[in-house]
This record gives sequence, structure tokens and C-alpha cells, in this order.
Amino acid sequence: MKDFNNKINIEDIQDPTRDFYISFKEKLNAVEQFPSFYTFKFIVKNDSDNNERVKSIFDHPSVKFSDKASSGGKYTSITVQAFVNNADEVIDYYKKVAAIPDIMML
Repeated sequence: MKDFNNKINIEDIQDPTRDFYISFKEKLNAVEQFPSFYTFKFIVKNDSDNNERVKSIFDHPSVKFSDKASSGGKYTSITVQAFVNNADEVIDYYKKVAAIPDIMML
């Protein structure tokens, strides 16, 4: 579903009868134009090394990071802007980050 903000709503991609990543790829291709910069967002606990583990996955020279600590100081949100050639690259990044424990992906 494409809305005026070109955003994918998580409820649009959750279909229990289909593989999540197949559906996600279809949605990405419907709302994004590749190649382009894609914004990833993650939340990590501050008492772990997961911030650096997430950042180490994005090793392309075009990558830009921004971090923001939560008001209580327990979490950090990481925004990553990375150049990707296609939806498969977006999915590959998400799969790599998903292998890190205790990461919330937005």
C-alpha cells in the first residue's frame, strides 16, 4: 500500500499465510525507488555493545549514523541512512541485524 508519505505500515506486511520477507520485498518495491538511500531505525539497550554491532554491519562508505538516547537513558535509537541498490539489499541488512539479540527494529 502506498500512502502520501511513501511509508510502509507494519500491519500491511504481516500476512500469516505468506513469508514475511517476500511480502516485505513486494511492499518495498511498491513504495521505494531503487537504487536510493534507505533509512533504517533500531533501538538498543545502552548496557550492551549492540550499538557498535549494529553499526559494524553497515560498512558502505555512504552510510550515515545518528544516535539519540532515550529520556531515561536505558536505550539508544540508531538511525542509519545507507545507499542500497534494491529491496534485496534492504532485507539483507535487516536479516543481519536480526541476528543480534535484543535489537528492536522499527
